[in-house]
Amino acid sequence: MASHSFACAMIVALTLLLISTGLGLVEARILNPLLSSEIDEGPCKLMVYSRGYKCEEYEVRTKDGYILQMQRIPEGRTGDENGGKKQPVLLQHGILMDGITWLLNSPEESLAFILADNGFDVWIANTRGTKWSQRHVSLDSSTRGYWAWSWDELVMHDLPSNVDFVYRKTGQKLHYVGHSLGTLVALASLSEGKLVDKLKSAVLLSPVAYLTHMTTPLGILCARAFVGEILSDLLGMAEFNPKGEIVASFLKEACRHVDCYDLMRTFTGKNCCLNASTVELFLQYELQPTATKNMVHLSQIFRGGILTKYNYQNEEKNMEIYGQNEPPVYNLSNVPHDLPLFIGYGGQDSISDERDVKLLLNDLKFHVTDKLKIHYVNDYAHIDFVMGISAKMMLYNEVIAFFNMI
Repeated sequence: MASHSFACAMIVALTLLLISTGLGLVEARILNPLLSSEIDEGPCKLMVYSRGYKCEEYEVRTKDGYILQMQRIPEGRTGDENGGKKQPVLLQHGILMDGITWLLNSPEESLAFILADNGFDVWIANTRGTKWSQRHVSLDSSTRGYWAWSWDELVMHDLPSNVDFVYRKTGQKLHYVGHSLGTLVALASLSEGKLVDKLKSAVLLSPVAYLTHMTTPLGILCARAFVGEILSDLLGMAEFNPKGEIVASFLKEACRHVDCYDLMRTFTGKNCCLNASTVELFLQYELQPTATKNMVHLSQIFRGGILTKYNYQNEEKNMEIYGQNEPPVYNLSNVPHDLPLFIGYGGQDSISDERDVKLLLNDLKFHVTDKLKIHYVNDYAHIDFVMGISAKMMLYNEVIAFFNMI
């Protein structure tokens, strides 16, 4: 049982590789930029300075005590030619990834650098549990207590804290760009009335709100087998670390027999436009830890077909947490109808399937027509939206035009 569970968990890790992915009001503490000695080999030093950009590191403290790291690229390579305030944009990665995912390609191909060179003030988030955000005011990341969260807590704490931080630091409403799980968290937050007074717009790439039609066979099998619950309850694994010994061994063995580029295609869809060297960088820096509970919650979306808060599979526990036997539903039709939204999705995406995107669009059917832009790229799969070498031409220019119209 244990070995079978672990094997399925590996598959889930790869399948949900990039499912990457309010205002209640969560306190975001503005701290001084971190010193170089404090950030060690942080994203600024690893990925930004060498490309000719300025970069700043910050800490954001959530209301429940998690300490998140955030990077800022305040201007493009040519400096602040226009002067004055720049429009802030917050980039939010997906699951099993961190902020470096926006920086893997060249400056001409990576969204973070492209935005900076087009006059935007770029902020990059790193979700709790990832390498750069593994601190807490009282909990150690080696303990189960640290990992007792799902994406509900990202909706409730991480995203609102990050948005509030940028808003307070810049004094401006911000544009938001989320990929995969980053779209789910934003939609859920907005549906509950969070973020509304601090966001200028939201761009949702490879949106994940429903997973009913996810077409990754092995991922479907494992999701149906309640893999997360098995890992959490029977094996006591609170942290889901794809770079742990067991999963690392699996990847090493798999890459001896299957080209890793094709392996990525197997789980995310047929990405049309990835550079092999970028994939190598991705495998070097990415597959970040998350909470097992988070993986369970994502599996629940697939199995249940409904977007709800975490289901404890126990009526008494649900009653204790929610005041009702079943977890509350996130009603996406409550997303403010006049908030400018840009939704980009692809025809080859095995995770954010076209049919599930249409379910999301049905939830948004009362959105003000000229406030909702839909951008479809037939050849794109899940990873093309953040790592595709053609994304500037196929997608990012449209995103910038969308921002400039608001």
